[in-house]
Amino acid sequence: MKGMSHPLTPTVRRLALGVGAAMALVLAACSSLGVGSVPTEPPPTAAPATPPPVSGETPGVFDDRVVFGQSAAFSGPAQELGRNMRRGIEAAFHEVNQGGGVHERELTLLSLDDTYEPEAAVANTMELIDQENVFALIGAVGTPTSRSATPVAAESGVPYIAPFTGAAFLRDPKWDNIINLRASYNQETEEMVARLTTDLGIDRIAVMYQDDSYGRAGYGGVRLALDRRGMTPVAVGLYPRNTLAVKTALLDLRLGDPQAVIMIGAYQPVGALVSWARYTGLDPIFMTVSFVGSNALAEQLGPAGEGVFVTQVVPFPTDSSLPIVESYLKALSEYDPEATPGFVSLEGYMAGRMAIAGLDGCGRDVSRDCFLSILKASEAIDIDGFALRFGEGDNQGSDSVFLTVIGSDGKYHPTETLRYEEQ
Repeated sequence: MKGMSHPLTPTVRRLALGVGAAMALVLAACSSLGVGSVPTEPPPTAAPATPPPVSGETPGVFDDRVVFGQSAAFSGPAQELGRNMRRGIEAAFHEVNQGGGVHERELTLLSLDDTYEPEAAVANTMELIDQENVFALIGAVGTPTSRSATPVAAESGVPYIAPFTGAAFLRDPKWDNIINLRASYNQETEEMVARLTTDLGIDRIAVMYQDDSYGRAGYGGVRLALDRRGMTPVAVGLYPRNTLAVKTALLDLRLGDPQAVIMIGAYQPVGALVSWARYTGLDPIFMTVSFVGSNALAEQLGPAGEGVFVTQVVPFPTDSSLPIVESYLKALSEYDPEATPGFVSLEGYMAGRMAIAGLDGCGRDVSRDCFLSILKASEAIDIDGFALRFGEGDNQGSDSVFLTVIGSDGKYHPTETLRYEEQ
């Protein structure tokens, strides 16, 4: 099974897009979404503007630094996902920068807010590539945003590294610029259905999902897992992205009288559904995938979160007995002493470490082709005991899925079974 550092704080800013009349509609859409400047956490220090690359040189690679770009949600209902992915990546970059960087180049990250909306993700991606001249894109958040941004990155030959999504389309071998770190939604939902049917003998499973490409990706994974067992969902509920409009979904779920509900959504609507369901007397086993944003979900649910299961794609973020987690905790503490460790920022840290491994393998002669080749061709990339393995037609480094549950203390606990009993 597959696997199981900043003197310059990144300036998060928006510049006017000068890509001509063809982008007028996209710009208008982004303006209406409120896309704009995002405060960096911790507060930013001034960083020099990135000059255009010299002809023939690799964009984003300079004598003293390599510049990465990120488009993610830093406002709106999914903002904690973007903020924590950024925090983890920056912790990894700060860690290596404190040691002199990668082959004497420091790593910097430029982050732009897309509010978890596809139109803004396209505009941000074009800005990062065409104006900021970044070397690579890293830590994008979400399926709908990635679906819109990946063709832009691919057309420009820009590496698209460690998106925070398990969508199957990103694992299509046709993408020669995409490197996934995490296990897929199909693997997470397979683990859920396997545990429900094996541990508890449950055969009445319902699904609630976000009505977009992310929700459909997760729903597809559930259907595949159920199909393998000759089962179908007893009920299906949908809700619109970036809303809390889950009451209709709840009514639809009730019609199936489910023993378990698998939820494919972000933390705010998922939390709202669980709270409303339990308040109105519907109390099946609730399970959701890693994208939900675990810390934010537990905080939102409070006492109503007890017994909610969440699949994870990285190890438990406070288990310092694991070398990768020990490194993460040290790096996070040194970068942002006030930060609370969590699954999302751990994934961001691992994404940063993966990018560092790719750059390190290229030496001083860094190019995008070398960077991608190093990541794809390595027999294994060992990140302090967490192994990432790629291969022919396989752009996903880890297949690991971990099961966690919210306890009566409002905190997550690792568990091997749905028959969880607090000690």
